[in-house]
Amino acid sequence: MEVTVEHLGSVQFEIHARNHSIISDQSVNDGGFDEGMTPPELLLASLGSCAGFYAAQYLRKNKLASEGTRVRVTCDKVKDPLARMTNFVIEVDAPVELSVEQRKGVEEAVAHCLVHNTLLQSPKIRLKVAGAVAAKK
Repeated sequence: MEVTVEHLGSVQFEIHARNHSIISDQSVNDGGFDEGMTPPELLLASLGSCAGFYAAQYLRKNKLASEGTRVRVTCDKVKDPLARMTNFVIEVDAPVELSVEQRKGVEEAVAHCLVHNTLLQSPKIRLKVAGAVAAKK
């Protein structure tokens, strides 16, 4: 998997994946134009849409209505010891009444979400910085 991110100016970035693109921006209060989600909001969106995919897949597999399934993802921002997001909560609201067994089935399905599992396992992240090499005088 790969995405590329290009700085457009100010605090705006264009994100490309396959043949798709979205804009990431900051709020006006943070120096942006509020023309796109912030990076933390994009992370919540990734988690929520992945959870929604698995929830809807379970509902369809069990011949239950899936269209209209809603997922809400919240988290807390903390600064100590490092600025980060924590205490994620995923709320799935199915468009139909679910039995206790079906609710458990949705929970088990959502537990297979790639983004969810990635966040649970502290992924390895390597940073590489490149830039134009200045000519020596």
